[in-house]
Amino acid sequence: MAESTIRSTILLWGWTLSLFLLISYLLCIIFGLMAPQSMHMHEAWAPLLPGFEWLTLTGFFAGAIGSFAYGWYIAIVIIPIKRWVGRKLKAQ
Repeated sequence: MAESTIRSTILLWGWTLSLFLLISYLLCIIFGLMAPQSMHMHEAWAPLLPGFEWLTLTGFFAGAIGSFAYGWYIAIVIIPIKRWVGRKLKAQ
């Protein structure tokens, strides 16, 4: 595949996954503010997002940045692997 095609695919999936994870993070924060303590999601986010702390401004931004960055990480790693596997399977 052409380099520009790989780049555009990574850009598409990077933005898509990053926005999806950021929106999911924000929805979980909103849910945590409205739901009883026993139903909070912050305990699921904390081990996955370095710097995240519940109900602190720096923790909130650390979680938002981490969520967004994970989307780009996934796109940058998965797209080349998908292309490589696709070429190997097509060659068989």
